[in-house]
Amino acid sequence: MGEDVREDGRGDLRWGTIAGLVRSAATRYADREAVVDGRVRIDYAQLGERVERAAAACIAAGVAPGDRVAVWAPNTLDWIVSALGAVSAGAVLVPLNTRFKGAEAAYVLRQSRARLLFVTGTFLGTSYVASLRRAAAEGPGRGPLPGLPHLDEVVVLAEDAPDSFRTWKDFLAGGDRITAQAVRERAEAISPDAPSDIIFTSGTTGSPKGAVITHAQSLRCYDVWSELAGLREGDRYLIVNPFFHTFGYKAGILACLMRGATMVPQPVFNADTVLANVAAERISVLPGPPTLHQSLLDHPQRDHHDLSALRLVVTGAAVVPLRLVERLREELHIATVLTAYGLSEAGGIVTMCRRGDPAEVISATSGRAVPDTEVAVLDGNGRPLPAGTPGEIAVRGYNVMQGYFEAPDETAAAITPEGWLHTGDVGVLDGHGNLRITDRIKDMFIVGGFNAYPAEIEQLLGLHPDIADVAVVGVPDPRLGEVGRAYAVRRPGSTLTADDLIAWSRREMANYKVPRTVEFVTELPRNAGGKVLKRELRTRT
Repeated sequence: MGEDVREDGRGDLRWGTIAGLVRSAATRYADREAVVDGRVRIDYAQLGERVERAAAACIAAGVAPGDRVAVWAPNTLDWIVSALGAVSAGAVLVPLNTRFKGAEAAYVLRQSRARLLFVTGTFLGTSYVASLRRAAAEGPGRGPLPGLPHLDEVVVLAEDAPDSFRTWKDFLAGGDRITAQAVRERAEAISPDAPSDIIFTSGTTGSPKGAVITHAQSLRCYDVWSELAGLREGDRYLIVNPFFHTFGYKAGILACLMRGATMVPQPVFNADTVLANVAAERISVLPGPPTLHQSLLDHPQRDHHDLSALRLVVTGAAVVPLRLVERLREELHIATVLTAYGLSEAGGIVTMCRRGDPAEVISATSGRAVPDTEVAVLDGNGRPLPAGTPGEIAVRGYNVMQGYFEAPDETAAAITPEGWLHTGDVGVLDGHGNLRITDRIKDMFIVGGFNAYPAEIEQLLGLHPDIADVAVVGVPDPRLGEVGRAYAVRRPGSTLTADDLIAWSRREMANYKVPRTVEFVTELPRNAGGKVLKRELRTRT
């Protein structure tokens, strides 16, 4: 880990806290470009100044150490500054999913008892302020939103704000009376073991729960991630992964701060915009879900853009087609393509491939446990299973959350007294410790007594030359109990029929895995983290 490594080999200890990381980056990479957001370009020294000013404003607004501060906004410079400013003032960051409706956002704000909210103005034609006002118009509170009695202040990241809310400019001006010394003292008082953020789970099943992660955990996890990925000073990193997700915030913002890479936030995934950004900004690092990279490879205008600066891709999903890895290497000449696996409850990182792994390992597995952590596959009684046998994935180590926020029963159900986190994911370890994700336990369905794992079936269906994207769910069947239904996206120009795909499947996989029905769709429903919303597909059955 280069000059960041101390005698104990832990580079993350150099910074202590995220506030320390920001100050270190502002000094060490002072003149290097830090963020490019549209026409705005700032270097690391300027970023440090903006974060300190935001921290001062948080202190002036009455934010105390340990208070929760939420951000509900797309990927922008303002998100970076407001979030890092709040954390540098000792607050605990609560990122909100930009796809939330008002009631969903209000739920997380209520559960976390957030004191302060930074919210975007209008985004994708939706007024987030109006949406939240409708959801929290009635209640016992006296603040800007009566339905959220703990929320003292709402700051709109725009030039205009409704009555009882404040603009970003006005909020920052409020911090002018706070001295630089006071800001520094507040930052230096933060313990590395204090919570840095609460990441609420995506809520694809059940109500979201908040995973509590500390400064030390965040720094250690993403110092390791940066080292394994090979992120380096001078890299130009297009951050399409949403900041409210660990992949965007920590593998994006924090990793760039650690290595002196330039952040280029993109608020909405759009293949045309990605191509333009990669070419214009000489992007070298492009993490994201497989669908992002597939859309670039298949884009009709791809050859009209200079993508030669791309050198590092990190992706992750239960299904990463081997052909995708091969095409990224062969057609775009990307030197490093890696896959990884993580979840909010484990700091976003559990396993990761290593540079130099063969394409087959990168596509078929999510790599090995990150250094100084353990991964096991357990049976229904919590006993370790041998290599090659599927079971529930469990993880133990510094990456495991402190617990779910103010939810001791849920925490006890998720983490054993020995420190093992039950992930709810099904997987298989090979003889080298590489983990292959087969599915979510709740997604598995049983066909005539055989366990069918949708991700495995999707991997096989993805090999068909006319299939661009596919998802499989279990549906009731009077004879077999359940059978598979596939929702598939054809490649452009394909005339593939449902009967064709089912017949092909019968030749390529065991009979119980073969989908009994196929429905072709233009695209699969996904959350902002790129995960297919199986729950939504089940409602169509």
